[in-house]
Amino acid sequence: MTNQFLLMRIMIVLPLCGFLASCQTAQHAQRGSDDPLINGFMHIATPSISDAIDQVTGKRGYMSHEMRPVFPVKMCGRAVTVLAKPSTAKEPPTHALELIDTAPPGKVLVIVMDGPDGTDVAAFGGIMATGSKMRNFAGAVLDGGCRDVVEIEELNFPVFTRSIVPTNSVGRYVTVSKNEPVVCGGVQVTPGDILVGDMDGVVAVPQEHAAEILRVAQELEAKEAITTQSVKKLKSIRSASQKHNRI
Repeated sequence: MTNQFLLMRIMIVLPLCGFLASCQTAQHAQRGSDDPLINGFMHIATPSISDAIDQVTGKRGYMSHEMRPVFPVKMCGRAVTVLAKPSTAKEPPTHALELIDTAPPGKVLVIVMDGPDGTDVAAFGGIMATGSKMRNFAGAVLDGGCRDVVEIEELNFPVFTRSIVPTNSVGRYVTVSKNEPVVCGGVQVTPGDILVGDMDGVVAVPQEHAAEILRVAQELEAKEAITTQSVKKLKSIRSASQKHNRI
């Protein structure tokens, strides 16, 4: 191999390596957040957060057991909300589309289908997931149905939903408001609240108590890890839970 050929190889490879490195850096940056609360909650399991909400607020923070991820995933971000009502009007989900196009990155889109058959109607599908992904949303939580789940999983876009259905919403539901408090999965969600989802479900962290809830959740998570190690060492759940006051 001549020196000239080697030089040509290097001139081609070096810019390519720089391009790949910049892509990896951009991808890493997208995974992070400038919000320290979001970064903190992203590393805590929802059971610890749920217990912390109980302790700090005395109120339920966990959504219905029906709220399940479309595929195994972790999600954390601040809520933007949409309310939809039954209607035969042939209209798209206008408020949801507006939020997808205008909300800052890192948000979780919450859509509530407020009607008797809401779980039988898709509030969200592949096109909306693609738009949300391109706008760097953190995920979507649907008190209603979802469709195009194969496409959504291929996008690797986090979606938590009450049901999976093939229907669309046009002629069945219309959106009536955006960024107003809603009840989603049995829990009130106000825009700006922090939503965390994983394989155990979804919790809604009230923004006014978020810092305290994160502190308590981190303590509970640490205590859980110590208790688990004690169970392994002592071979006794009762002894370990009594020692660390965690079960």
